[in-house]
Amino acid sequence: MGPVSRATPASRGAVDRFSTRGVPAARRIELWEEHNADALVALRCRMLEEEALEASEANLQLDRLHLAHVEASPHAVERTARTVRTRPTESVALYFTLRGEAYFHHDDGVRRLRPGQLLVCDADRPFLRGFSQGLEELAMKVPYDVFRSAGGTMPRPARVIDFGTPGADPNPDPNANPYAAALAELVARAVGPDGDGVADEDAALDLVTAALAEPEASQAAGAHFAAAERYVRQWLRDPTMSARRIADAIGLSERQLSRVLAEHGTSVPRLIARRRVEMASRMLRMPSYAEQTVEAIGLRCGFSSAAQFSRVFREQSGMSPSEARRYALAARA
Repeated sequence: MGPVSRATPASRGAVDRFSTRGVPAARRIELWEEHNADALVALRCRMLEEEALEASEANLQLDRLHLAHVEASPHAVERTARTVRTRPTESVALYFTLRGEAYFHHDDGVRRLRPGQLLVCDADRPFLRGFSQGLEELAMKVPYDVFRSAGGTMPRPARVIDFGTPGADPNPDPNANPYAAALAELVARAVGPDGDGVADEDAALDLVTAALAEPEASQAAGAHFAAAERYVRQWLRDPTMSARRIADAIGLSERQLSRVLAEHGTSVPRLIARRRVEMASRMLRMPSYAEQTVEAIGLRCGFSSAAQFSRVFREQSGMSPSEARRYALAARA
């Protein structure tokens, strides 16, 4: 009997979307402030230019965490001492900058953030944030009691951590924190433009504490697994990807990596094979790849030969790649 996969409890919620588009210009700031006060963090907003605010936000309230995706034109927001008193969050906030440089000003000084950097701060300490180029960011709000029960230490002063770019970046940042990178991808999959409203809260909390921990501190297996999966997806097309490369990227030995994957019912070869077959299955169904041969798709997905692609695909799916393509064509017809 093979290993039993560890259950991965995931929370699903309805993604609430708000936009200032279609709102009278004179009321946009007022309604934007009201929405954020109810859905995320109460803030005072002001424009940097003589233009109406263009902003949108996707919010997802899970059992223990709140996730959001935010886009907006240039503006500044302030969380004043009065706002903290009247609308406390009792939460830690994490902001992942995706587009546009930003600054963060609070009583510990000023921090500048560029795309690919994560800001972690106590949301109940007054601060000012500015976005002179506009912004796109992911946000995560973790209540104090949840944060502490997960082993987190309060971010005082605020922390800035490199996480790179969510998704398969062909030129990943070698200095990116692998746990912060995996966390950004988890949030993006839940509330990004193509988000499905599903997130593994246990994995998210493991990743938060791992991203904030000192490099030599031991991390939860869930955080290691998420970071390993993220690295595999990032380098899926590279046929030379190996256990050593994955282990080095997330700061483990190969033996430790094997133990982490075994706890999740898999191994390095099985994890890589499963993800490559998933990618190939999507490409075989996509009309945009209809002119490419089955062998070419296999090579694009990181398989070293047509024979390996066919064998592994059949082991994983129970049919050959050609059969999978025929079924997809029949379904479209």
